Amino acid sequence: MAVQAAALGGAGYAGSAADWRAPCHAAQATNGAQARSFFERWFLPLRISAGDVKDGLFTGYYEPQLSASRERHGAFETPVYGVPNDLVGVDLGAFRPALRGEHIAGKVESGRLIPYATRAQIDAAGLPSARVLFYAEDPVGVFFLHIQGSGRVRFDDGRWERVAYAAQNGQIYTPIGRIVKGNGALQPGNISMQSIRAWLRDNPSAARRVMETDASYIFFKEEPIGDPALGAKGAEGVALTPGASLAVDPRLHALGVPFFVSTTLPDATPCQGLFVAQDIGGAIRGPVRGDIFFGFGTKAEKLAGSMSQTGRLFVLLPKAVAARLKDTTDYPTSGP
Repeated sequence: MAVQAAALGGAGYAGSAADWRAPCHAAQATNGAQARSFFERWFLPLRISAGDVKDGLFTGYYEPQLSASRERHGAFETPVYGVPNDLVGVDLGAFRPALRGEHIAGKVESGRLIPYATRAQIDAAGLPSARVLFYAEDPVGVFFLHIQGSGRVRFDDGRWERVAYAAQNGQIYTPIGRIVKGNGALQPGNISMQSIRAWLRDNPSAARRVMETDASYIFFKEEPIGDPALGAKGAEGVALTPGASLAVDPRLHALGVPFFVSTTLPDATPCQGLFVAQDIGGAIRGPVRGDIFFGFGTKAEKLAGSMSQTGRLFVLLPKAVAARLKDTTDYPTSGP
């Protein structure tokens, strides 16, 4: 079966906790060898489409590594901040159901909520209202930490820690790839995270200006590494699993819901499998849109940096929930 995004009516299409209680209880008694039969028994896959558009965009993200120091010295000059004490986050869905999944942030002055400082303003004046967690030696690396949302830090005394997303300044995220492309610095077919980062490092006089075209700024919190095979906790509050966790648009999809993704990796290798919506991202917007978590390390970085592939998205819903959706149409497929 297939369902138009317009028929979903927002993230509430996934039903209530009561709708998921029976399949979740059954999952606790299911082992890996029984996974296929479990999903066939309890769930129905629905292909998500938007109008006549069946394919969407799938990108990737990962955990970068930084070198840092607790003290500012030598090359360790770029601060990574914790959450400012004057930052106010607002969940607009708490005020208007139609705005579910929408958040803004700012600070209060004279009884009014006003926009928070931009990246350029923070770079220029610092942030006295926030604690500096540490100083990194690579400003470009810090910028990409902001884009990825979490990472791992090796301190100059040999210790390791994880830094995870804690808050955002409320400013709109602007991908700098379009800026670099627009000024002719990179050829259209050679734009990836790796090529952009190399250009920034090779052009330090222009790098700060280009990075500051993205007004969005991320604030972090420190955590122990924990299980090194897993990532930081995503928006669902669960540690991300490489190759199994997916970031989606929370205005349209509910976190915790399983999805089947059918796309390819950058080298055209098929990427087809079950993912769970466990995270969100500022650039992840639209019904057929996903961001795949690839994990930590060189391979994860390579995949995430060049991942920009078309593909199809199927949501797996408990059969009773799927039956309630309106405007579904038969889709002749043997399954994802």
